[in-house]
Amino acid sequence: MGETTVTTLEGREEAVVPQTVTDNSGQSLLHRVRAPRRPRLWFEILLIAVSYWTYSLIRNAVPEQKSQALRNADWIWQAEHSIGIAVEQSVNHAVNSVTWLIVGMNYYYATLHFVVTLGVLVWLYRSHPGRYAATRLVLFATTGVALVGYYLYPLAPPRLMNGADFIDTVVVHQTWGSMASGDLKNMSNQYAAMPSMHIGWSLWCGLTIFALASVPWVKVLGLVYPALTLVVIVATANHFWLDAVGGMLCLTFGYAVARVWYGDLPYRLPRAVGG
Repeated sequence: MGETTVTTLEGREEAVVPQTVTDNSGQSLLHRVRAPRRPRLWFEILLIAVSYWTYSLIRNAVPEQKSQALRNADWIWQAEHSIGIAVEQSVNHAVNSVTWLIVGMNYYYATLHFVVTLGVLVWLYRSHPGRYAATRLVLFATTGVALVGYYLYPLAPPRLMNGADFIDTVVVHQTWGSMASGDLKNMSNQYAAMPSMHIGWSLWCGLTIFALASVPWVKVLGLVYPALTLVVIVATANHFWLDAVGGMLCLTFGYAVARVWYGDLPYRLPRAVGG
């Protein structure tokens, strides 16, 4: 197809180069898809409900490979001994000796994991709509890759290890503190300890609060929350230290996904968006 010529007012003929409409329209479509937009409340409620239901269904559908999970737990415990960080048992016994403290940690483990995460999502929706979708994508991608970990690496929590003398604090104190203990154990996969989503989710909450909160003491609370969660998951014998490392790696993956999709970290996106 040849070039088209036009005659200018001065009588000169100039070539008109055809426009590459396909490339521009493709880039425009990608830009529209990736651009942050105001979240819709009904859609967000439905999305979160369906996503959590799917997460629970898949997590609990992973075969409970008890023998392999116990072998992996022994390996983790030995690995931690070799690098000098195997103090979970000491923490577990020390905190268990203070009844009010360990009972509080049991309830912390059972409730704040969900309450704080949902609270941060609501806060983002109301106060940072332009950053909401990208930050939510971090959480979803983190949780999604964790499911792969549960399937590929079944791991028993310390409290279920054979001969390791860990205390199942929920059973001992008869509290509602874990979906994998007591009467609730049949509702959850007991051998899905790696990675720890208590750490993945709490660190997501903490970093989000620290990055976006305007009040200094609230920023500090954002950092305290995942640190305290780390103590709780160890004291209650629900996780090893290395499970927490797994949760952090999953969160790193989540941020990478959001960075690739939106072209920047969620907290650097505009706070407000159009309709």
